[in-house]
Formats: sequence, C-alpha cells, structure tokens
Amino acid sequence: MNALLIVVVTFAGYLIAYHTYGRFLARKIFRLDDSAPVPSRELEDGVDYVPTRKGIIFGHHYTSIAGTGPIVGPAIGIIWGWVPALVWVFVGSIVMGAVHDFGSLVMSLRNEGRSLSEITGRYINRRARTLFFMIVFLELLIVIAIFGVVTAAVFAMYPHAVLPIWLEIPIAIGLGLAVYKWKRNVALATAVAVFAMYATVVLGHVLPPLALPKTVSLGALSLPAMGVWIIVLLVYAFFASSAPVTMLLQPRDYMNAWQLFIAMGLLIVGVFAAALWGGLEIVAPAFNDSRSLAAAKAPSMWPFLMVTIACGAISGFHSLVSSGTTPKQVSRESDALFVGYGSMLMEAALAVLVIVAVSAGIGLGFNGLTGEAAWRSNYSDWGALTNKGLGAKIAAFVEGSANMLATMGIPRGLGEVIIGVFIASFAGTTLDTATRLQRYVVGELGTDLKAPGLSNRWGATGIAVVTAGALAFATGASGTGAMTLWPMFGAVNQLLAALALFVATLYLRRKHAWGWVLTLVPCLFMLVITVWAVVLNENRFLAREVTATFPAYQKWSLAVVNGLTLVLALWLVVEAMVVFFRPSERRDTPAAAAQA
Repeated sequence: MNALLIVVVTFAGYLIAYHTYGRFLARKIFRLDDSAPVPSRELEDGVDYVPTRKGIIFGHHYTSIAGTGPIVGPAIGIIWGWVPALVWVFVGSIVMGAVHDFGSLVMSLRNEGRSLSEITGRYINRRARTLFFMIVFLELLIVIAIFGVVTAAVFAMYPHAVLPIWLEIPIAIGLGLAVYKWKRNVALATAVAVFAMYATVVLGHVLPPLALPKTVSLGALSLPAMGVWIIVLLVYAFFASSAPVTMLLQPRDYMNAWQLFIAMGLLIVGVFAAALWGGLEIVAPAFNDSRSLAAAKAPSMWPFLMVTIACGAISGFHSLVSSGTTPKQVSRESDALFVGYGSMLMEAALAVLVIVAVSAGIGLGFNGLTGEAAWRSNYSDWGALTNKGLGAKIAAFVEGSANMLATMGIPRGLGEVIIGVFIASFAGTTLDTATRLQRYVVGELGTDLKAPGLSNRWGATGIAVVTAGALAFATGASGTGAMTLWPMFGAVNQLLAALALFVATLYLRRKHAWGWVLTLVPCLFMLVITVWAVVLNENRFLAREVTATFPAYQKWSLAVVNGLTLVLALWLVVEAMVVFFRPSERRDTPAAAAQA
C-alpha cells in the first residue's frame, strides 16, 4: 500500500465529514444560535473569560487537546497493524471523538462556561457531580505530572530543542501584546511571531545544545537533571496558568498551532516527495499476526487498541478542555463547530501522519535497517515500547518523519530539531492548559466549600502544582513518579470519554426527540471497551508476580487507584442510568430549556 494514497483518502474524508456530519450536528441536533448569550461576553473579566477570534481560539484549543497524545498513541498502537490503527483513528474521530468534543463544548457554552463536573451535577445530581470531580481531579493530576516528565525527557533527548522552547515564551508574550494591547494586524503579528519562532529553531540547531549536567547541585541538595527540569516546568506552569489567558496561554497556543500546521505541511510534502521520487510503501504489517504479537508479549487488540490510541480518535481529556478554558473564550455559538468538531478532525489528521511515519517513513532507515526489518526492530518488544521511557515511544515517529523531511533536502539534524521542538511545544501547551483546568476544578470545589484560599486563583493554582509535584517526586528525586500510574492512564482517560458522552446524552435527551442516540451509541461502545480494559488491567496489577516491570510499590499503587476509579465510574454510570430512565427527565420544560 502506498502511503500517499492513505493521506489523500483520509484527508478528503475528514473534509467531507466536517461539511456533512459536523454541520448536521450543529444545525439539526445542537441547534447553534449566534443570538444566544455566551460566557465570554456575559462574564468577561479579562483573565479567563475573554471573547476571542475564531482562528485564535481554534489554535489554543487544538494545541491544548493534541499534546503528544496523537503521536504516542498511534506510534504504539500500530503494533497491532496499520489497518486497525488507521480505521480506529478515521472512524473513531468522526463519529465519536469529534462528537464528544463538540458536545462538551456546547454544553459548557450553555452553562456559563462551567466544567463538565458542574454540568454533571445539573443533569444528574450533586452526588454524581462529586464523583465526576474526583475522577477529573485524578486525571488532571496524572496529566500535569506526566507532561512535565514528557517535556523534560524531550529536553534530555533533543537538547538542541531547549533554547527554542524557552524563547517561545517572550515571542508569545509579544504576540499577545501586539494583538490585544497595541491592536496590530493579527495576520501580520502572527507572521512575525511564527518567523521568529522558526528562527529560534535554526538558532537551536547551530548553537551548542543547552543540556544540564546529569546531577545539579542546589546548595546541600543534589538533583538529577530530569528532576530539575520538572521543578522549573511546574514553576513555569504556576505563573502561566494564573496569568490572564491573553498574556501567554492563548498566544503561545495559537503560535504553536501554526507551528503544527507548518510541521504537518512539511510532512505532507515529505510524503509526496518520498512517494513520487523513490516510493513510500507501508512496511508495517496490515494486521500483525498472533505469533508476532505473542513473541512481543503484546496484549490483545480488543480492547487495548482503543485504549492505547486515544488522542487522534477519542480522548476524555478533550472534554475537560472543551468545558474548561475554551468555552470561556468562544465569542459566539456557531464558532463551536469549527473549534470543537474541526479541531478533533485536525488532530486525527495528525494521527494519520504519525501512522504513515511509523509504518512507511521508518522503512527508509531506522537503527541501520530498512524496510520491514526496520519496523520490526522497534516493534518486537511490547515492554520496551511502552515501559522504558519516552524515547521508545516516539523514536519511530521522529526517525520516520526525519526520513521523509530528508527527501525534501532538509538535513536530518535540523529535521530532528524541528520535530523535537514540535513535540516539546505541544507537551508544554498541554501542561499549561491542564494546570489551568485543575485550577478551575479546585476553585469550583473551594467555592462550594466556602474556602476562599481554594477559590482564589493563586491558591487553586498552587494546589494544582503542589499535588502534581508531590506525585512527580513520590518515587525519588528523578521526578518521574507519575510514570507509576502511566499503565492505567489510557483506560481511565477513555472511561472519562464514555462518561462525558453519557452526560451529553442526558443533555440531548432533554433537548431533542432522538438526537441523543448519536451520543448514546458511541457512549455505550466506549463504556464497554474501557470497563473491559480497566478490569483486565486490575487483574494484571493484582497478579502475584512482582517483576522488574511492576515493582511492589507500583503494583499496589496501580491496583488501588485503578480499582477506585472503576468503582467511582460504575457508581456514576448507575446514577446516570437512573436519570436516563426517569420519564420526568426526558424533556426540558420551556422555562428550563430557555435557561440551558
């Protein structure tokens, strides 16, 4: 199979889906109305609630939901074969992921920009709201700590990317000032900022790398380089997530969105160049046979493919962004289609390019091998692929992408810096957004408990950062403690997606005679798949063997947290089903409908 054909067909499919199914959902099911009030205007405060241009908020939302998820997931999930990975990304994103993101955004827009936890309280009950809060807090806690590790790991792997990443901050601040304070032309300001950002990429390539020594002495305390970077990143996240969105978060995300568009454009040109000049054939198996999977000690494709590939198909984390930072900035309801549905399809397009890179680009050269041998050299051991650090997860993507860029004449070294900066930038935007989302969660709880220290943005952000730091350093000075919970994160994340779809189903059941079916069907599919995966994970975590893969402390941490999450989720499902089958809850009264 030629990789070029895959890119052309899937990208055309996404365009058709947006202009047909997406618009159908917007007009006939959710019935977007530009005359309806939106939180960014009703509650405008210049800090979190800020009416924003559609293109800018798209950039913020897209880079926040994407992160490294659509890279890591497909780069691992292709071990079951490129066909199931591609089918799940293509179909899942159109009928599940984009519906999930779009629905969460619309619900929040019509509920004062509140979080999905608060919306759950309205459409189910306060007990369900508390359960949802607990699940969301755990998810964000892991996300913040893990993306700190991811960014720090990229710094260690690609030290030439360190300088460009930190120089993005003053460039983003300058972009924000130019647009909001000095009222400069947005297109011109964007062009200058993006040019400056890529100038720093070239600068990072030609200057000596900014690498920390293996051990850094801080007075009487000595920390590994990874631990130092994580502390620095958490301190940065504290200030970035407390400042007004227009100061750093929004302009940096918007600028990084352009970085992604350019990177995707380069990869697409690389696909065409490689396909037309030397041929770019898929070297990964269409379906990896059971004997190869057994030799690699990989789990069964069902249900773990749908859990491993989350971002790019459907991800619960997206619902938190869609009911967190984004609805506080959308300036009119009709923008929700482009921002919510459109950004998910764009993320899926990125996932397709990742699949091409790790199934075809890798065949141009990896570990001194070419063709199928190059692919199998990276996919012969499930444990090495998933448990031995970030390098094993993204090496195939970085090398495959650099191979395709090289066909255009871009030196491999520069190509690796471009991809390295791209990955670290996305991890950083997710870290920023997740910290701000956790601040909203803590703040909402503080308001309910009438605790000013928690509802204050500085206090709430402090709680978000300190708890993530505690998890990061729970296992030692390296700061990689969050990786203890990584094996269960995928299933928990997808379980959150199923729960978000259930809330959307209850919302639509009050608003539309039959539209709720379009969220209920993917909800039930995801619920079955993820509960299945969580139960299998629990059995694995409770197994008697304590191996190098799961030492004793990690085994019991995983078993307890995974089991608790399962109980909370099932409890929440029962609460939701009671409401679903209650006749009095099926449709809003006219007065209630007018308020929602």
